[in-house]
Amino acid sequence: VQLVESGGGLVQPGGSLRLSCAASGSIFRINVMGWYRQAPGKERELVAAITSGGNTNYAGPVKCRFTISRDNANNTVYLQMNSLKPEDTAVYYCNADIVSWDYGRYNEYRYWGQGTQVTVSS
Repeated sequence: VQLVESGGGLVQPGGSLRLSCAASGSIFRINVMGWYRQAPGKERELVAAITSGGNTNYAGPVKCRFTISRDNANNTVYLQMNSLKPEDTAVYYCNADIVSWDYGRYNEYRYWGQGTQVTVSS
């Protein structure tokens, strides 16, 4: 199983970016998908998460600015980021709790993408 992210880059304060993360491989079902970020010198933190049924959860600093969504048919999760601030600068990672069939049963594993840089600066 592999998670591939895209959509990061440099944007001015107040601008927008949309991140995408596509999962591929031996997938039976994807449960929770989410986005985390890690700024220099800081720990990785949750940004937003979404269940397979569409229930969402956001970190306080991004509420009302970021929107997480997913396309279950294509095993893809998105993060629409609006009104970006310099403090949103970080490497953004997607993750997914994926159920696969192996060793004669279903097992759930957490996978991570490689990360994509988001820089908010004028």
